[in-house]
Amino acid sequence: MRLIPDFADTAPTVPDAATMLQVQAALLSRPGLEEAAADFATRLAELFAADRVCIGFLAGGYASVIAASHGAAVDARQEVNARIAAAMDEAIDQAASIGYPIEDGQPRITMAHAELVRRHGGTVCSIPIVGFGAIDGAVTLERFHGPPFSMRELATCESVVSMAAQVLLLKRENERSLWARAHGALRGAIGRLTGRGELRLKLIAGAVMLALVTLFLIPLPYHVSAPVRLEGAIQRALVAADDGYIQQVSARPGDAVKQGQVLAELAQQDLQLERSKIESELAQHEGGYSAALAHSDRSLLIVNQAKADQARSRLDLIGKQIERASIRAPFDGIVISGDLTQSLGSPIQRGGLLMVVAPHERYRLIVEVDERDISEVAVGAAGRIALAALPDRAISFHTERIAPVAVTRDGRHFFEVEGRLESGSNVIRPGLEGVAKIDAAARPLAGALGHRMWVWLRMSLWSLGWWQ
Repeated sequence: MRLIPDFADTAPTVPDAATMLQVQAALLSRPGLEEAAADFATRLAELFAADRVCIGFLAGGYASVIAASHGAAVDARQEVNARIAAAMDEAIDQAASIGYPIEDGQPRITMAHAELVRRHGGTVCSIPIVGFGAIDGAVTLERFHGPPFSMRELATCESVVSMAAQVLLLKRENERSLWARAHGALRGAIGRLTGRGELRLKLIAGAVMLALVTLFLIPLPYHVSAPVRLEGAIQRALVAADDGYIQQVSARPGDAVKQGQVLAELAQQDLQLERSKIESELAQHEGGYSAALAHSDRSLLIVNQAKADQARSRLDLIGKQIERASIRAPFDGIVISGDLTQSLGSPIQRGGLLMVVAPHERYRLIVEVDERDISEVAVGAAGRIALAALPDRAISFHTERIAPVAVTRDGRHFFEVEGRLESGSNVIRPGLEGVAKIDAAARPLAGALGHRMWVWLRMSLWSLGWWQ
């Protein structure tokens, strides 16, 4: 080790660069903070001819001694360690190295240092440990017998402590808990924000705070979005009255129809032949009735009269069947389903669905609200729809009824909410689909964006037994 003499003959020597690197290497070789700090304190004592060197770090706003030179035990409850910690606090609070007694031309508060010297004699100095832009601790050197610390020694000690501070602080950071690291980072950020300068950081922090307030505190309009389909307020199903065959079709889905208009006809040939047969039988029975009446044959008269009445009843039935073979519109409206043009000549059974007709000026909406959002919807709530056929136009409506039973379709589980349009349009038709937005209670933007995630998380925790 090469020694450089001080300007004063009685002053101790100061280390060169090689010795400082050896000190740093020794610090890096120690696994823990306390071991490294104790080793560093001992080396400082040897380099600066000090009888005792203590190293402390801030904890809860005050310095606390964590290591001492020459393997001395450290107990914060000891009176001497408390006085040393007070001297460290003086250097940390003034952000400057303090020596006592020493004349550096700078006014310093040295009450704690003076008390330490009064109790133990000799001379003392304290150097702050600066790392990552903040003071995190201090080093206190005591010399019980010998000359006071010179200004050059103080400057050299500052260089050595500054070099070793980064290593000590890194070891200290590695041993801190996650909570302590977060607390330290928060304190550092608050210090930068409340201090002078850092205009850019303050502007960014202000923007972030404004965004957080908007995101979590300011209530905004909230809407429940769901698929919607348009149906007629009344839907009349037209079915086949009897078995038969489709003979003629006069209307297709989307066609406007008038009340009484023939929409489709079933084959009537068999009915016509049956009616001709019954008419012949009726004429025969009426002739027999007239003959029995002419011969005053009472028994034959009664038989022919009964057979004639039976034939007339059968004719009435055939007539009604022929009439029902013509499918007519029950009211003015639109055919919304039942394209029979590709089924001409096909057989149809009695009760088979042929067409569905709905009025063209009265509609109702069916909004398929997801089960996770149904609690946000109330009867009478206002809303708007955008239909795929009219994407540039929002149509207002209000809810009238919420179905109490959920529906499962295409892998979706939803409730049907019925609504009624507040105004119609001549281009609106039953069967149109789109998206509806139903007004719900206002909530912050974070609540609106995270609603689905919160529901999923709550159900997951409930299923695991972590939510009561």
